[in-house]
Amino acid sequence: MAVEMASNHRFPEWSIRSMMLASRTDGPGEVGAVAGDPEPTERDDDADAGCRVLRRARVIHRRLAVLCVCGLVACGGDSQGSSESERSNGSSTVSEPAASPPSSPSVTDGNAGSLAGDPGPGPTTLPGTDADWALVAEKVLWAVDQGYAELDIGDLIARIGETFVGTPYAPYTLEAPGDEALVIELEELDCVTFVENVLALARFVHMAPDNLTTTARPRSSDDQRAGNRGAGNGSDANTGDPQRALFSGILQDIRYRGGELGEYPSRLHYFSEWISDNDGMGLMRDLSRELGGVVDDEPIDFMTTHSDAYRQLGEDPSFLTELQQVEARLNAEPRYFVPEDRIASVAEQIQDGDIIAATSTVEGLDIAHTGIALWRNGRLHLLHAPLVDGVVGISEVPLAERILRMGGQDGVMVARPTKVR
Repeated sequence: MAVEMASNHRFPEWSIRSMMLASRTDGPGEVGAVAGDPEPTERDDDADAGCRVLRRARVIHRRLAVLCVCGLVACGGDSQGSSESERSNGSSTVSEPAASPPSSPSVTDGNAGSLAGDPGPGPTTLPGTDADWALVAEKVLWAVDQGYAELDIGDLIARIGETFVGTPYAPYTLEAPGDEALVIELEELDCVTFVENVLALARFVHMAPDNLTTTARPRSSDDQRAGNRGAGNGSDANTGDPQRALFSGILQDIRYRGGELGEYPSRLHYFSEWISDNDGMGLMRDLSRELGGVVDDEPIDFMTTHSDAYRQLGEDPSFLTELQQVEARLNAEPRYFVPEDRIASVAEQIQDGDIIAATSTVEGLDIAHTGIALWRNGRLHLLHAPLVDGVVGISEVPLAERILRMGGQDGVMVARPTKVR
């Protein structure tokens, strides 16, 4: 069973088990489902035993449905793209994972494999290799050759995003060992890095299509800022290659608060902040409120209340304090989302290339999964990197139906990328 949770962090399976073990006592009439289950006594007849098993199954399902939301962990809750096999239990539907899924991604520690209860493999490829940079060049050259540099940013995002269909999904893509550094990884993606890389590639195409054939040219203000930000950040941008420096700078602007790469807390871990920060940077516009969104008043505190799930928070306690301050600021600001029962009614106002963030019902977590809006045959679908299918794909069912099916998701935030100035 997989669950999606989104943000620039992943949540290891071993931590999910720990949370289940530490969860509150079940309510009246429910039997504990994980630890400390009372064994049936001789007084239990077969019917009572059967009810007990059923109650256990329901409790386990509820907990896993909440914890497995697909999102940035998430990235997996349904098998969009090929088969969308989902198992319904009560009012919620949880997707069945592919055989031997690569563990539940989401909020995770970069060295989770070294901890008790190995959550499974992370990326099988190294970041920042020539293969990654070859993919950057390939995608950009293809878009330019197709004449797509003339498209609106949203249409360009959709076209580039489709070229990633079939790209392997991998958790922990940003959790490289050592100090925080800009990770360039296009061979394998999770739901957030898929969105980030596609947006960065589209902005690169609009900012510097001629930069593919010349190393010296006048640069726009956006171009200059991105190039400066990309230098010297451990991303291979300091090799003297202006194309790498430019792409690195664009991606850094998208992934880090205010475009400034500092230590671990500088990364935009919570995707609702990712949207608001990129809105503030002028890279997109949050449409959630104008689409009839309502205020999401659930507090955000998942990372600091589950700090043992993050290697970096254990290594430097000051990071925990910084993230508590980030959470306090986010909780002081209203954030809007479109409830799941209203998505269908506003779908026509959502365009190709809009950023979609599925809101989470997990306590303390804002977003469960991310993707890109894509219209197909007159219906709005989601182009995304889900854990379950293990590859980038297009949802088989429309976005509104998908969110209604997903236990652990209850609406969407929507952001529209803006044209390069």
